[in-house]
Amino acid sequence: MVEITTSYVGQLRCKSIHGPSGNVLETDAPVDNNGKGETFSPTDLVATALGSCMLTIMGIVADRRQISLEGLTLKVQKVMSEDAPRRIAKLPVRIEMPLPADSPLKDLFINAALTCPVHQSLHSSIEIPIDWVWQ
Repeated sequence: MVEITTSYVGQLRCKSIHGPSGNVLETDAPVDNNGKGETFSPTDLVATALGSCMLTIMGIVADRRQISLEGLTLKVQKVMSEDAPRRIAKLPVRIEMPLPADSPLKDLFINAALTCPVHQSLHSSIEIPIDWVWQ
C-alpha cells in the first residue's frame, strides 16, 4: 500500500506528498477550467500515468530479456468530453518502437503495453487508440 496525502493550497492548486519518498507533486486546474494551467492538471496526470505505466511494463519485459529499448518514446493526447459531466473522453497514444515491424518480440511488447495496470484500470468508456510506429 502507498499513501499519498493531498492538500488544497488555494487558487485551484493542490500539493500531493508521496508517503514512501516524501516527493512533492503540485497540480493546477487547466486554463479551460478556470485555472492557470501552469503545471499538470489532475487529468493530465491520468494521461501521464497511462504513458509512463505502459513504458515501465515494456521496460520490465525488455530488461528480463536483456533487450535495449533505447529510443522508445510515447506520446499521449488527452481529449476531454464536450458534454457534461466533464471527463476524459479519449487518450490517443503513439508509441515509437526502436524495433522493426517484423520483430518476433512485437506481440510481446504490445501485450505488455496493453496489460499495464493503468490501462487495465481506466474505465472502458475512455477510448484509447494506440498507433504503433516500428523502426
